Amino acid sequence: MRPVFFLSDFGLEDPYVGVVKAVLRERAPGVAVVDLAHDLPPQDLRRAAYALFEAVPYLPEGAVVLAVVDPGVGTSRRAVAVRGRRWYVGPDNGLFTLAWLLDPPQRAFLLERVTPPRPRGVEPLLGWAPGAYTFHGRDRFAPAAAHLALGLSPEALGPEVAPEGLLRLPLALSHGPRGEILTFDRFGNAITTLLWAPLGGFVEVAERRLPVRRTFGEAAWGEALAYLGSAGLLEIALHGGSAREALGLKEGMPVALLEVLD
Repeated sequence: MRPVFFLSDFGLEDPYVGVVKAVLRERAPGVAVVDLAHDLPPQDLRRAAYALFEAVPYLPEGAVVLAVVDPGVGTSRRAVAVRGRRWYVGPDNGLFTLAWLLDPPQRAFLLERVTPPRPRGVEPLLGWAPGAYTFHGRDRFAPAAAHLALGLSPEALGPEVAPEGLLRLPLALSHGPRGEILTFDRFGNAITTLLWAPLGGFVEVAERRLPVRRTFGEAAWGEALAYLGSAGLLEIALHGGSAREALGLKEGMPVALLEVLD
């Protein structure tokens, strides 16, 4: 049985994460479910796309990645299962854009023949009917992920479509000299779309020139700096604080590598 790695913006104050896991375990008894993240900013596709980019290289081949950050739930946006070296199950809204740079899609299927779970003992009270419009994590994505975790045929989930037609966010990673702020982590560090920066060089952002260091400890307390983060992307930080707040940084803000060296 394939393990399922689960990412969402559901948070942990409500039962949504637990309900999705209950459906997974009902449909695929004994399945291993690993939580990647659930406290992502609500509906923030860029942040979620980065989280998957950071996680995917460490997930086993053949695993099922169940990701649900879905501002368009209940609309005409498609629900998909996509095969690369791993399976990706979720909305076709660009969520997997950066993950697919590392693990390109080979096949894709629409989730049009998925049977939603049926709650027990509530029909007289709720008048419930299959096919809820607002919780596809429970009703479409979890059953599809369980199906794939069991190693069953993807053709049973729905028709196959061309991977080239899958939606991507307008994001591009590069070695410079110019990029942009992709997103922020919970510490207020800015993750950029740049894949490289020279140690001893400088980065320009928000009309500031910041030195490129190896790590926080090479900067003075309260000093802003740039460094290569754990996912291989250039990050901007404030030693001991939030670069986002201190420098007034925003998503999409331009970032440039400078040729000037110490």
